[in-house]
Amino acid sequence: MSDADFTPLRVTYRTPKLGRTQIRDWARATGYLVSERGRIAPEITEAFFAAHPEILEQASTFEMVRATARTPGASPEDYEWQEDSPLGDIYTIVFVRGLDEREVLRRLGAADEDIRLIDDGDHSCPEGPEVITVRRIGEWTVAIEDCGWRGSHAEALRPLSRGGGQAVAVMRHDYAARHRLSCAVDGEYLTDIDPTFPIQRHGAEPDRLNRYLRELGIDPAADDHIDNPIPAALAIASRITNVMITPQHLRRPILGAAIPGAYF
Repeated sequence: MSDADFTPLRVTYRTPKLGRTQIRDWARATGYLVSERGRIAPEITEAFFAAHPEILEQASTFEMVRATARTPGASPEDYEWQEDSPLGDIYTIVFVRGLDEREVLRRLGAADEDIRLIDDGDHSCPEGPEVITVRRIGEWTVAIEDCGWRGSHAEALRPLSRGGGQAVAVMRHDYAARHRLSCAVDGEYLTDIDPTFPIQRHGAEPDRLNRYLRELGIDPAADDHIDNPIPAALAIASRITNVMITPQHLRRPILGAAIPGAYF
């Protein structure tokens, strides 16, 4: 591939010098679905501008990089569905090679008595247990952590990958300081990337996933702000594992655990 294949796709957004509450109030009154917290979708902001052209003169602009596939394989566009899925604003998906479903749950902290079928009525909550579901997809076991992030940390990924295995985690947390894409192999925590600002990389091999970043048009050496960090992180996880998560994989009942005393 030529260097041009990795040229970042840069997009420019406008943001008004006013409170986000004003945009949310307008969006709800106009029929848009917006959350109480977190990022406002760029298309809603643009629609707000179109309806209030007088505010354009007060708007500032900022540039971001939109990840998109430059080589065959999983693309961030394949994961656009997760924005409107039951996964919500906080979740972690962990791909584990080398362990079956029950052992993945055990290494995530579940006791045997915690493991059972999880149905649509089971959800994590701050005062209750944390719900994690698991399913086998090809050679990998995929754990989906409802409103939690334990599976993204080194303390979880090391044991999940121990014994010659591999674990790749994607954490979305819209209210925390950062999202996370992390990877461990054979008990060693190798890479921890902030997919919003991929130049922020840590671990024993912080550059291990750089080629996957480039395959999505992201320059690992640039201090760029990524426009679609979670779809990009999930696409990278799929490129590593050859496992594509779809809405069908969220269907319940499915084996899982409601782990008491989980941390949030």
